[in-house]
Amino acid sequence: MSQPISTIAFDMIDGQSSSLNDYANKVILVVNVASKCGLTPQYEQLVSLYHQYQAQGLVIIGFPANNFAGQEPGSNGEIATFCSATYGVDFPMASKISVNGDDRHPLYQALIDAQPNAVRNQNSQLEQKLTEKGLASKNETDITWNFEKFLVNRQGDVISRFAPDITPIDERITNAIKAAIA
Repeated sequence: MSQPISTIAFDMIDGQSSSLNDYANKVILVVNVASKCGLTPQYEQLVSLYHQYQAQGLVIIGFPANNFAGQEPGSNGEIATFCSATYGVDFPMASKISVNGDDRHPLYQALIDAQPNAVRNQNSQLEQKLTEKGLASKNETDITWNFEKFLVNRQGDVISRFAPDITPIDERITNAIKAAIA
């Protein structure tokens, strides 16, 4: 039997050890993030979403990852400074991890195992562009790109996964959050 997803350890950006258990009874949006990506402005919507639903039990955790075209090259300190200064990020941020490949963090392996397929946009321009540039993953369950999102309910179950180009304020995400909070 595999380890419960809520007990898988990871480090926060300040070096403190954590797990999803630290957010017990919260609805958690887990997002792999990057500072130098065309999708980086999603930080603004993530902050807005966090402020809108935080009092009702939503937590967003950003997981910086450098798996996609070197778009998160900085140190944890540089990432924290960028996020805070540029986008006012005040939701929890984890230490930089790997979300794909042989060194994939166990938390991301568990998230993918629990929700192998993401909700995707039809005729996604992002996915077309990644395919054209030879950057599309060979494995359809891999994380597609920066800003892929997993929603974990209050019981610690992964209930949804959203492709990177589905923005944080897309009604598919906000409706799923509202239902999980209810």
